[in-house]
Amino acid sequence: MQRHTIAVLVNDQPGVLTRVANLFGQRGFNIDSITVGGSEEAGLSRMIITTGGDEQKIDQLMKQLYKLIDVIHVTNLSENSFVSRELALIKVSANPSQLAELNGIVEPFRAAIVDVGPNSLIVQVTGDTEKIDALLVLLQTYGIIELTRTGSMAMARSVVPAPANV
Repeated sequence: MQRHTIAVLVNDQPGVLTRVANLFGQRGFNIDSITVGGSEEAGLSRMIITTGGDEQKIDQLMKQLYKLIDVIHVTNLSENSFVSRELALIKVSANPSQLAELNGIVEPFRAAIVDVGPNSLIVQVTGDTEKIDALLVLLQTYGIIELTRTGSMAMARSVVPAPANV
């Protein structure tokens, strides 16, 4: 099953998220991640939804999304090149003497230790899903106490025009 990232521009109204999520469930799609936030236009929000399915089923789902009253525009970002990032906060069991050791682990991931306590610390990391998963594997040996992830946020890459033939 192919993974798809879909951007849905919607009116910023109560109940829109519920209607969109219900549509996915009614059509037999699992939502792997969903992020919702403001967009470049006041009164509109953008949902970034990752899910799995073949092209034909995703096309049908996108047509169904357009039938929802508050949906303005739907884009399957997976059809072209796009940038995707996720944020994770990871609370790891550690004492202050392990700080340098853990900093050596998180630094290559361009992650940062953002809080240190007597028995734990919190690591902040941004990147694609695979990068965060790889860091989690390394941190598991210390003991992950708590984990929270934003889900994927994505945007289509800028189109570079082809050079003109001279």
